[in-house]
Amino acid sequence: MRIDILTVLPEMIESMLHCSILQRAQNKGLATIVLHNLRDYSTNKWRRVDDYPFGGEAGMVIQIEPVDRAITALKAERTYDEVIYTSPDGEKFDQPMANAMSMLSNIIILCGHYKGIDYRIREHLITKEISVGDYVLTGGELAAAIIADATVRLLPGAIGDEQSALSDSFQDGLLAPPVYTRPAEYNGWRVPDILLSGHERNILEWRLQQAQERTERLRPDIL
Repeated sequence: MRIDILTVLPEMIESMLHCSILQRAQNKGLATIVLHNLRDYSTNKWRRVDDYPFGGEAGMVIQIEPVDRAITALKAERTYDEVIYTSPDGEKFDQPMANAMSMLSNIIILCGHYKGIDYRIREHLITKEISVGDYVLTGGELAAAIIADATVRLLPGAIGDEQSALSDSFQDGLLAPPVYTRPAEYNGWRVPDILLSGHERNILEWRLQQAQERTERLRPDIL
């Protein structure tokens, strides 16, 4: 899988994309994540990629030309399944979407910034808009990192124990059950006896019951 991220602030997320599971996936050749500075595609001598909005509204807007030049250059090298724009009014990113995206081969993620981007980019160049939540970030870089992380970790071989990813929260529409480790007792706080019983079927039933109870109590909206 290849993810090309277009941004005006590559340094904002560079370290996130080169550690832990994301780095291991890249080292194994499972994923390639490339940051592209939009300023490199500017024809302005000061490498500007933004300008004032028509109509006099406050804030600055990403111009269409550097974005079009960047996307065109990338598309000349390979075919892309999706060209994604991170936006507060995009489709809400969730686990099913991450699962679906992990099946893709090549995607471009354009990070929103400033007041937004020239709307013609969204009309003619973008194939999918994604939001990571109902709030506004300084830029779409953090959203792009979230999308990349949630997607790449699902690639076969990215995680040492693939069953671990399958039991994560939201994979089966439920929150994950509680987990414990040694010591079995600390300060008088004991691990539930069922987890120490060695009875696999009873443990599985307990975990399902706990997952259902926690979801009903904490996130009834996803049931």
